[in-house]
Amino acid sequence: MAILDVVVFPDERLRVKCKQVTEFNDELKTLAQDMFDTMYDDNGLGLAAPQVGDSRRIVVMDVPKDEDGEQGHNQIVMVNPQIIEKEEEMESSEGCLSVPEYNASITRFNRVKAKYFDLDGVEHTIEAEGLHAVCIQHELDHLDGKLFIDYLSPLKRNIVLRKYKKLKKFKSQ
Repeated sequence: MAILDVVVFPDERLRVKCKQVTEFNDELKTLAQDMFDTMYDDNGLGLAAPQVGDSRRIVVMDVPKDEDGEQGHNQIVMVNPQIIEKEEEMESSEGCLSVPEYNASITRFNRVKAKYFDLDGVEHTIEAEGLHAVCIQHELDHLDGKLFIDYLSPLKRNIVLRKYKKLKKFKSQ
């Protein structure tokens, strides 16, 4: 398939609220596969469509079944996903392919229940906890134009913004 370009903060495409997928077709399946290829190429656990410049509500994830990553792949494609239950807050250390080389500790829910459609338009429900729950929340935030750095204090968020604006200016010279 193809490795897509990852959209990097502060690109405004990351702030767009994505549209519902209405057509489940081969083009959508190709996009999902390209997103997996891109995610693996960057050693990510998840990737949302706006991170590759697409404004549809689709995410791909491959979160290891155990914390050591020893239980193999756990690929999932979620189309038009939404969280329907969440419980038990926890601190989570997160990074993002669209905010490279920056990690921060933020508050997420340890357990979530979500519903979504697969690539054939079949509805599913998933219950997740720990890292898998965090990944679901992180990727679904992207679909609403929200980044993990939005959970930081205004001071920390401004420091990150200045860093990436300076980096962008440096790269364009």
